[in-house]
Parts: sequence; structure tokens; C-alpha cells
Amino acid sequence: MSDIVLRIDGRAGRATLNRPQALNALTYDMANALEAALDQWRDDPAIDLVVIDAEGPRAFCAGGDIADLYATGKAGDFAFGQKFWADEYRLNAKIAEYPKPVVTFLQGFTMGGGVGVGCHASHRIVGESSQISMPECGIGLVPDVGGSLLLARAPGRMGEYLGVTAARMGPGDAIKAGFADTFIPEADWPTVIVALCATGRVDLPRHTAPDAPLFAHQGEVDSLFTAPSLQSLIAALETSETPFAAATLKALLRNSPLSTEATLQLLNALRPTADIRAALKLEYRFTARAMEKGDFLEGIRAAIIDKDRTPHWRHDPRQDLTAEAAAMLAPLPRDLTF
Repeated sequence: MSDIVLRIDGRAGRATLNRPQALNALTYDMANALEAALDQWRDDPAIDLVVIDAEGPRAFCAGGDIADLYATGKAGDFAFGQKFWADEYRLNAKIAEYPKPVVTFLQGFTMGGGVGVGCHASHRIVGESSQISMPECGIGLVPDVGGSLLLARAPGRMGEYLGVTAARMGPGDAIKAGFADTFIPEADWPTVIVALCATGRVDLPRHTAPDAPLFAHQGEVDSLFTAPSLQSLIAALETSETPFAAATLKALLRNSPLSTEATLQLLNALRPTADIRAALKLEYRFTARAMEKGDFLEGIRAAIIDKDRTPHWRHDPRQDLTAEAAAMLAPLPRDLTF
């Protein structure tokens, strides 16, 4: 059985991620196959919309499959990773700019690369189990696949908080943060998909969105995350005496200091007028350098390979890393083009 099932169903092009045993992690071949299908369906007059869903209850897509990236990077081959990211980002842009409606169904974990496939669609459906996050700082990257744009557009400074802590958004949080649009109970999803395919029209049922508990902290987030750098943010969090600030500091200090500093700079650069291509171009500047000059390989070693959860980052988080992060986001000899 294919890792991604592509077919035409009535008036819809349908793509189903089909690696439930791997939480539907997105491989390079899956991304390329999805892009080819989107290109074909875009110009097919018999196709009115696209539906993207996934097998299994645990995840829509828990991220990109990064085993090959680690293996090639450790061997000194940085070109494979750069091509992987460039091609993946092109797919993300196509989804965001697609001329026909794209409806995604985001059960369980939607993380990293899953956000790139699921959260740039025109109609993003969440249910009771949905948990959406951008955990890249924990593996030595920055929020990418266009996720930086979603974070930059989140209310107040909630994007900075979500980006540097990898906090998980439930369905209500995801809608309020701008990562999803509509809550529909998951038991109703099969019926909704049948109607979409039969009619070719996006006529979704209306349900009340769940609460958004992360946004109970919006005031404190907006106050703390006005800090312009990681160094000043840590100082602000250490000065605050609230339990929320203490938990935020603990989460932040687990991540790559260089990635965290760069994330703050990235979101500031994108706010408020950037588009998907500007975001992907900036993200690519960091990811293209992340194996050789950043913490990506060490982050993957600690999280995925050795699983010791004790990464040895290149920098101390209390250093002034503004110049180092700016260098990671500086123009490349060959910037990403579309």
C-alpha cells in the first residue's frame, strides 16, 4: 500500500496520508507525489476542490521524516537536505496559493511538516483530538514549512510563545491562533467528506469551537514577549514570579539557543505584511545552513537517534546571540526561488 493514496472521488481530488504506524510522517516521495497530484488537479475542470486527510486516529502528520536528512548530513552531504527543504517549501507555497478550495482534516498530532501540508489550506478542520504545534526549536531548526507566517499572524505575541516553547494547541487554541478554521466532531468527518466529494462545494456544518485555554495567558504573553532578544526574554521570565513564566522558561531552555534567537528575529521580520513566499524564503536561509552551522544534527541525535533527550547545543542561552542568528537568516548565495 502506498504511503499516500491519491485518487479522484466525485468532484474532488483526494489525498490520504497513509503511514499511520509512523504517525503519517511526511517522506520526500510523499511530498513529491502530493505536489504532482495538485498540479494535475489544478487544471482539471472535473475537479472542484481537494480533500487532504490521513489514516489512523493518532495523527494527521507528526512532521517530516528526517532520518535520511540526518544520515546524509552526518556524512557531510548538506545538499540533500537543502533540496529536500526547497522542494517541500515549494509544495507548501502551492497549497497556500491553490486556486481551488483545499479542505484538510487535522486529527491528532499535526506538527512541523504536517502544518505545512495541513494548515495553509483554505479550509482547515479540527476535531476533539487535534493537537497542533511547531516544535522545530527543539531539534535545532526554526518554525518552517511556512509555519513562521502563521505564527507571525497570531494574535499579539502568541506566535513567539508558540514558536519558542513548542506548546501544543488544542482545537480551540488552533482556531484562535490562525492554524485552523472550523471545529467539527470527528464522528461527523466521514459524512462531511462524502458531501464534499459529491457536490464539489465547501458547505461545512457549524459547531461551536471549544475553549482556547492558552489564550487565557494572552496578556502575560504579550507583556513578556515584547523582549527583543533571547537574552532579554530570559531576563524577563526570570524576573516574573508567575507559574506561567516559570513553565515558559523551562520549556524555552530545553531548545537550541541559536534556533530560539533566530525564531524571534524571524517572526519580527515577517510581521505584519509578509506573504507565504517571503516566509519560506527566510526559513530556507536558516534550514539550508542548519546542518553545517546550526544545531540540527545534534538536535536529531538527541531526539530521534540516541533518544537521550540531552542535546549539547553550540551556545549558552544567556549569551548575546543576535549576530549569530542574523547570520543564519542572511541572504544565501542562491536564495530560495519559486
